[in-house]
Amino acid sequence: MTASPQPSTGTDPADLRVGATWRDAPCPVLVLDRHGTPVRVNEAARRLLPETARDGRPPHAVPSWLSDAHRRIADGPHTPAAGPLTGAIDDRVFAAHPTRAADGDVVWWLVEETDRRLAEAALRSARLRSEILSEVSSTLLSTLNVSRCAEVTASLAAEHLAEAAVLITPPQGRRHRLTYACQGGPVTQVIRQADVSSVPGLAETLQGFPPVPARWLNPDDLPAWVVPDEFTGPVGSVLVTPLPGHGVPAGALILLRAGTERVFTEGEEVFARLFAARAGAALSAARLYTEQSSITATLLRELLPPALGSVHGVEYAGGYRAAADHERVGGDFYDVHPGSDPTQETLVVLGDVAGKGLDAAVLTGKIRNTLHALLPLAEDHQRVVSLLNGTLLSSRHTRFATLVLASVRRRGGRAHLRLTSAGHLPPLILRADSTVEEVATHGTLVGAVPEVRVRTVETVLAPGEICLLYTDGITEARGGPLGDEMFGEARLRRALGECAGMPVEAVVERVRMLAAQWLGSGGHDDMAVVAIGAARTGPLSVVDGGNGGRST
Repeated sequence: MTASPQPSTGTDPADLRVGATWRDAPCPVLVLDRHGTPVRVNEAARRLLPETARDGRPPHAVPSWLSDAHRRIADGPHTPAAGPLTGAIDDRVFAAHPTRAADGDVVWWLVEETDRRLAEAALRSARLRSEILSEVSSTLLSTLNVSRCAEVTASLAAEHLAEAAVLITPPQGRRHRLTYACQGGPVTQVIRQADVSSVPGLAETLQGFPPVPARWLNPDDLPAWVVPDEFTGPVGSVLVTPLPGHGVPAGALILLRAGTERVFTEGEEVFARLFAARAGAALSAARLYTEQSSITATLLRELLPPALGSVHGVEYAGGYRAAADHERVGGDFYDVHPGSDPTQETLVVLGDVAGKGLDAAVLTGKIRNTLHALLPLAEDHQRVVSLLNGTLLSSRHTRFATLVLASVRRRGGRAHLRLTSAGHLPPLILRADSTVEEVATHGTLVGAVPEVRVRTVETVLAPGEICLLYTDGITEARGGPLGDEMFGEARLRRALGECAGMPVEAVVERVRMLAAQWLGSGGHDDMAVVAIGAARTGPLSVVDGGNGGRST
């Protein structure tokens, strides 16, 4: 039996070599012979490379990068390529995957990677911008100095956003602080009058309004003060963006680029605003810290104990140590209010407010101010203490205080003192023969009960003799060999007795030093010491029968 002939399928031999499905592949496919000439192309390749469909198939029909790759594969060993080759066709990117045919032809499958490349580029850009913003935040937040923060902002902006940057802060009077930076150049700051209205949108930006798009700004309209001296070439593109702060704008940032080919894109404008938001927050924090530091310094100047010296022939010295080493003020205080002339008494006040830290310091300031207002009544210690007690009872503070008042006047070569204790430790007198006396004054602490009673004692200091006022931070300093024993009044008396002949400054320093040594590294309360001494110069005079004491 003779077999019937099979119908012709009309299949091209080339299709049999590479598979018939290549013509219907969604990606461009080219079959190149060993010479790099297109033999077959599918419809997708014909649309991508229309030259390959013409008769004669000119050499330039295949992209040069694909021809070079084909030549390397055709001339090389019959092994598959290590990986896909990539190249551009028009504005699109393709990865070329080769498949060898038996007759030496190579089938090139072109898989488009344009979207993947764009996504990867966008991801890299996003990562880079995230790193830049992280650097901006960490760098700017590491300083709370406004000037330094402005310098860093302008420098980072010139490095990452443009070729030059100008940071302008809100006006101080009629002047602005301008910070200039160029890529790779120094950062300079000037304070000058600047007409912000001459830059479109700048005046509104400094008031916190949204920025003007860069495409609306004409670089030719920029005034000379905007362009840094180190900036080379004409300005081709400019961007103005606000620096938002905490409640109020922190300033504005002007970005400059040379030439017209690198205009600010919409994405770059968005990134510039993100950069400015970080910088504005840091600048605002630095400015707020500076303002608060200035206020704190001003208040501290009023709360810190005054520097003491000689007043109307009487020597004064004082020392203070807060309970916490990082604090400068606390609940202990002292003041010396000189008399208007040598015939008038000088009022010395040393006190101790219950508690420590800022709350105690605030009440301390109130007591000091009240006592200053009561200076015209200083001759009557009882009245001064009573009025101060009423003031503290009527305030919102629930703390009480102890204090000692000393009214001092020099007569001849002696210092005459009137001493009054209001719940405070009694003063100590160091006589010329090294004996130490306790002044028998006592009274009720202030700010605790409606009525206070005090006892005033008068005494006289001969030249070289010293009256010591101190707070319980000295006597109750806990330390010693075992770390749990108080310094105590007995040790203080012995230490004071060893100071005979010393000037008042040395006496205060020795008492403070001994208390500090006793404490070691342990905690302690606030400490305050004041020494009052009769100067060794001048004639002596006997008042009230000598240098004994008299009670009133």
